[in-house]
Amino acid sequence: MLAALAVTSRHCRHQMELYGRCVATNPESWQRHCHHLRLDVTRCAAEHPIVQRIRQECSEPFAAFEQCLKQNPTSVLSCSPQVKAFLLCADQVKP
Repeated sequence: MLAALAVTSRHCRHQMELYGRCVATNPESWQRHCHHLRLDVTRCAAEHPIVQRIRQECSEPFAAFEQCLKQNPTSVLSCSPQVKAFLLCADQVKP
């Protein structure tokens, strides 16, 4: 999840900023008031060509990260090597 967030924040920065501002200004009701902005972030990530390529070309390191999270649900930090491997792969994907 952290790796996906890092990639999304890099390529969907505008949508993430709008969503973050909405959450910050609506602390009591952000789930309701900011839902459409969360969907914008999700849509951007799903539709962005570089994110699609990262999903395709880095599926193995991402799967290893997900597997690590499943095996270590209470110790996310133990998955740092898998996160680094995924981010390294994502950084090498050419637009």
